[in-house]
Amino acid sequence: MMDTQSFWNERFGQSEYIYGKEPNAFLKASAFYFPPSGKVLCLAEGEGRNGLFLAQEGHQVSAVDLSTEGKRKAEQLAAENNVTIDYTISDLNDFDYGVERWDAIVSIFAHIDSASRRSIYPRLVEALKPGGVFLLEAYHPRQLEYGTGGPKDVDMLVTLESLRLCFQGMQIPHQAELERNVMEGTFHTGNAYVTQFVASKPAR
Repeated sequence: MMDTQSFWNERFGQSEYIYGKEPNAFLKASAFYFPPSGKVLCLAEGEGRNGLFLAQEGHQVSAVDLSTEGKRKAEQLAAENNVTIDYTISDLNDFDYGVERWDAIVSIFAHIDSASRRSIYPRLVEALKPGGVFLLEAYHPRQLEYGTGGPKDVDMLVTLESLRLCFQGMQIPHQAELERNVMEGTFHTGNAYVTQFVASKPAR
């Protein structure tokens, strides 16, 4: 059975940007929640489309992903657009998120099993600066009925209820479970059922 890193290296190893070069639509529409010119961490960043957008918006962008092929293509995309992304190869479970380090943390279709989410998400709260923002779009369990992208394992799919448990004490300016048209390259194509979540760490 192919391990996770090999799976993503094979997927990202072709010349095509398989999720496209344009940022996720929810991220693009919601970036106003972020403190300006902040330090932003993109989880499971893949080929770099979201990090590129945030760098072009004036943020200092770091990324973490398992895929060496994803990093290669993200750095190529950044160079073509005269920005930089600090990209680390790591499992999300092993990455050092730090303490009060980030103005925003972004999770766009980062497919994480439920046990890992329960471990990682409280560390993200600790890693955000006061006033920092966590933004997520993920596939909801109902996405299994749609078949237009995302994992086939329900344990990798995300509900608002599970997010609220992990981000207790945060302010939540936006939360939704909804159907929307997701057109992002080859593997995210068509009507989908997603979970959207924006949480802000209270300022001191």
